[in-house]
Amino acid sequence: MVARKIIAIVGSYRPGGITDQLVETTLSAARACGAETETVWLIDLAMRHCGNCRACMQQPGDGRGRCVIEDDVPGLLARIDRADGVVLASPVNIGNVTAVTRQFMERCAGAAYWPWGQAAPSLRAGKARRPAVLISSSAAPAWMARLFMGAAGALRQWAAMLGVRPVGVVWQGRVSEEQMTLSPSVRTRALALGRQLAGSL
Repeated sequence: MVARKIIAIVGSYRPGGITDQLVETTLSAARACGAETETVWLIDLAMRHCGNCRACMQQPGDGRGRCVIEDDVPGLLARIDRADGVVLASPVNIGNVTAVTRQFMERCAGAAYWPWGQAAPSLRAGKARRPAVLISSSAAPAWMARLFMGAAGALRQWAAMLGVRPVGVVWQGRVSEEQMTLSPSVRTRALALGRQLAGSL
């Protein structure tokens, strides 16, 4: 049996922090089920910002339009496309995902076809089948952050742009300088979703 390949894309600035712990807990469960995992920190990429030229959105076809910028992003997108499952993670920063996460999201614009003169973009991908787990953390209680801040919607949009299907969300709320460990219930959920990514549920 071929091992499933799971890739995690992390938009946190803090190795060892809550978001990192959530990602590693999820991946550890997937590895325990035989999956191969990889973690990519966006802060480590050579990544230029999107110039909003929309060249990637002019190219017809079902595949993602090619960006004119040559850096680490196209290679990472290709690795994501080859993965069997994806983890997308960003803590809440000023009410939304981090700036580096948004920077990468903007570079995913080629997922849509939007020729000049067309009123609105359309996603190229068909029905998303590959599973994804969305991960975040916030100083606010999790229910409040998910309802009233933009991060939850941004993570779902990110998943849609990558052509993956969220199977669950892991969110640790009430994060403080003193509280830097996962709550038992959140840890349990992360483990369960990691097993689901590995195809064991």
